[in-house]
Amino acid sequence: MMSLKESFEKAVKESKELSKRPDNETLLKLYSLYKQATEGDMDPNTPTPGMFDFVNKAKHDAWKKLNGMSSEAAMDEYIKLYEQLKGA
Repeated sequence: MMSLKESFEKAVKESKELSKRPDNETLLKLYSLYKQATEGDMDPNTPTPGMFDFVNKAKHDAWKKLNGMSSEAAMDEYIKLYEQLKGA
């Protein structure tokens, strides 16, 4: 039986090899869950990207919304989302 961390690492690796590329909203969710799982809460001193830097602003905002979520919960959510994508 794999540990949560091993399952997460496997899902991260395999999510890059999905046959169909997820939509941008789903990719943003995967990104933010990954950041929360691996780095925890965003540093409150992290500057917000400029309003014309759409991609990085979206990533910043998505990760910031997960502040307070435990690393384990983020790993679990990532795995569940990956499983849904794999089955689609």
